[in-house]
Amino acid sequence: MHRHRRLKRLRNVAVPLAVVTAAGLTYGFAAADDDSTGAGTGPAAAAAWADDTADGFASVEANGQQGTYGGRDGETVTVKSLAELEKYATASDPYTIVVAGPIKMDPVGKEIKVASDKTIVGAGTEGDIIGGGFFLGEGVHNVIIRNLTIRDSYQGTWNDKEHDFDAIQMDGAHHVWIDHNDLRHMADGLIDSRKDTTNVTVSYNRLSTNNKAFGIGWTENVEADLTIHHNWIRETEQRNPSTDNAEHAHLYNNYLQDDPDTEISSSYGNYARGGTRMVLENSYFQGFTNPVTKDEGAGLVQRGNVFKDTSGRNESGGTAFDPKDFYDYELDPAADLPAKLTAESGPQAAIGTTTTAAGTKAAKTLTVARDGSGQYDTVQKAVDAVPAGNSEQIVIAVAPGTYREVVKIPAGKPNITVQGTGSSRKDTVIVYNNASGTPKPGGGTYGTSGSASVHIEANDVQLRNLTVSNDFDEAKNQDLQGQQAVALRTIGDRIQLVGTIISGDQDTLLMDSPSKDIRSRVYVTGSYITGNVDFIFGRATAVVDRSVITLKKRWNGDSGGYVTAPSTADGRNGILISRSTITGDVADGSFHLGRPWHAGGDAALDPQTTVRDSHLGAAIKSAPWTDMSGFSWKDDRFAEYRNSGAGAGAAGEDRPHLTDAQAAQQEIADWLGDWTPGAV
Repeated sequence: MHRHRRLKRLRNVAVPLAVVTAAGLTYGFAAADDDSTGAGTGPAAAAAWADDTADGFASVEANGQQGTYGGRDGETVTVKSLAELEKYATASDPYTIVVAGPIKMDPVGKEIKVASDKTIVGAGTEGDIIGGGFFLGEGVHNVIIRNLTIRDSYQGTWNDKEHDFDAIQMDGAHHVWIDHNDLRHMADGLIDSRKDTTNVTVSYNRLSTNNKAFGIGWTENVEADLTIHHNWIRETEQRNPSTDNAEHAHLYNNYLQDDPDTEISSSYGNYARGGTRMVLENSYFQGFTNPVTKDEGAGLVQRGNVFKDTSGRNESGGTAFDPKDFYDYELDPAADLPAKLTAESGPQAAIGTTTTAAGTKAAKTLTVARDGSGQYDTVQKAVDAVPAGNSEQIVIAVAPGTYREVVKIPAGKPNITVQGTGSSRKDTVIVYNNASGTPKPGGGTYGTSGSASVHIEANDVQLRNLTVSNDFDEAKNQDLQGQQAVALRTIGDRIQLVGTIISGDQDTLLMDSPSKDIRSRVYVTGSYITGNVDFIFGRATAVVDRSVITLKKRWNGDSGGYVTAPSTADGRNGILISRSTITGDVADGSFHLGRPWHAGGDAALDPQTTVRDSHLGAAIKSAPWTDMSGFSWKDDRFAEYRNSGAGAGAAGEDRPHLTDAQAAQQEIADWLGDWTPGAV
């Protein structure tokens, strides 16, 4: 594919552009299955997203356009207001437009008319478009819409005939790439590709909680070419997608999920209508009614798909085409898609942050390798080498291997990133096996907080692309008083865990603060957290976003446990789990979402956990909250909002749900305040 490259000019509109030098793949530090690639080859590499171009039919030369690369040849601007976004999106010049915070459409349902040669990208996971979307009209071309959350133009009627409020509508456009977005809860369709719109690729998006997901057609011509791959489509009734009169429709590696006993039920899945020629490969259909349908005149070739708990029509027939006549691609096994796409789809923390601007200082790198090929052979030695009061960015690049050591980043050493340099987060492991009751060399025991394998006491610290584990063996130490064994303890402010695995049993991840009068914020994204009892806990203001929380059986094989145990101070936000998956190989109905930890019996605390927009497996109890140490959960703050899955349930006395108005005050931005996480 032809790639255009030229030096970009950087321009700030609302806030400074984030400076990054950390490694990242095209799709960032995604939390796929534990064996997946989570980072690039080294911390000095620039973020890759700025030069990304589309794959699939959006990459094919046609209509005078050589691939889809958006606004890469123009200026990069950062916007935080509707006026700024509309100004640059509608301009005639090319622009890369970084959306660095939530933007509300006014009026509700407004669709900004995007001009050609634009990239509109969310900054990490902070680019929310609320109450409206985008329109690409006749002849508009070379547009990338990426890494955004576009949501909430819903007007109270699922099959809404009165409000044409789409997330993205295209009428006669060409060469469009829609990638890594979260599209949900709109009044009409999430994506409409109409009136001979062609050379479109739609990849790694989440389309959910809507009546109509993705409609293609509104034309008598059979000439549109589209590639639709690696999307997670769930809780949508129709147009999943409905493909009408497309000459070449290539659908592969999509995950279509319809949960039972919810407000929305699927009427059909992939639909080849009219004269469409469709190739449908290695997709996963779960719970769908009529998962694959076709009109008599359509050609639909199926191969390698998985159908679980589906019913009704599942059709194929006729002839289609060979996608490899147009472009190269690789298929993932269909069976891997639920785990892969629940974690990898949607906005990613490493997309939308920019490469180092002129005049800024790149991070200093210290290297660690067990075999002696680095500057240091342990992680702690590298931390020790960072000067006290450090003010510059330090990246500790850790080569693949298992580092059996306790690592402590003291309060006087901020601005440190510890990053694994392997191809998977599993390649670099920091592990130890202290428990609360483990005797200390100088007498006494470690206690819960002291048992951590990694302690982060400093501010502005990041962990990336690695595993932190506590492998204390409960079965072999049943005589020990104090089985709690922390993998990671944080007490600093502005802590990021990106593309990590945090693994243990009881009390895995302790997110704390120096005292209950001090706020400490933690942002976890694209990560795995594993445990069984109170394994996400503490008094920090903490966000677990787009991650997989894995429930684990206890040492004796029994199921049962508690996901969270917040000890939030009064007047402060506690633990927010958002856009994540909670699942595990444990018994159905055996786990609580949380219970209130009044540390030290402090009745003045006001513990809080909110779980929203997440997929809950069958292990979650129908009454998901419970009491702790004589304190009732009903006296504290525990709630859900718009969750799905077998473990989700309707609002009730034992299962409080937020109202829409309450949920609007419990967004990620409300937790993080003036801090926007980004790469180093």
